[in-house]
Amino acid sequence: MLPLVLDVGVPLGSYYLLSGGFGLSEVAALGWSSVVPALRTLWGLVRGAGVNGLALVMLVVNLVGLAMSVMTGDPRLMLAKDSGVSSVVGISMIVSVFMGKPLMTAGLKPFVTKGKADRSAAWDRLMAGSAPFRRAERRFSLIWGTVLVVECVARVIGAYTLPVHTMVWLGTVLTVVAILVAMVVAGGGAAEPMERMVSAETERAGGPQAGGAGTEATSAVAAAPAVTAVTGS
Repeated sequence: MLPLVLDVGVPLGSYYLLSGGFGLSEVAALGWSSVVPALRTLWGLVRGAGVNGLALVMLVVNLVGLAMSVMTGDPRLMLAKDSGVSSVVGISMIVSVFMGKPLMTAGLKPFVTKGKADRSAAWDRLMAGSAPFRRAERRFSLIWGTVLVVECVARVIGAYTLPVHTMVWLGTVLTVVAILVAMVVAGGGAAEPMERMVSAETERAGGPQAGGAGTEATSAVAAAPAVTAVTGS
């Protein structure tokens, strides 16, 4: 889960710590919390690993927040602006699925493979030879993206229909609930079936017929329960 912690957790945590804990202005807090994703993005380019998707998304979110912070002092717009993080990250996750590079895979793979070489090899074989496995991988990011976009819409509606003092605390509650819902739905609808497929493929490859490791992982797919199409994809 280290990529998620560095690319999402650190920028968000540092923003709230600097603004709420140390009393920095919103502009200053957004600026300083942009340092880590900016460095992560640049480091990926320097070492030739390509653009770090999540880090780049968080950097864009912070830059958009900086721009909107200087546009108006309307408290309701400021509350609605807070949903920008959810909307940009959520939409980016959904778009990444249709581009064939799901953003959440960076955090999903270490969780499913548990850092073991044989499970990582099983993951790679399933990605190459199992359509149900690839659909579950895409579904994981799609669920997270959809939940975050719905949370964004709910926060915007609340910002303009509920009292400001109510939305100050309710906005945080909506974010926490959205994260919990995404964890439960994405876990049951994608991560858990993928874990079972990886476990089955790892056992198959370690059996007496391990010589066929380069073939499609059909036995792993047949042994795993059908993946529920949570998002209809």
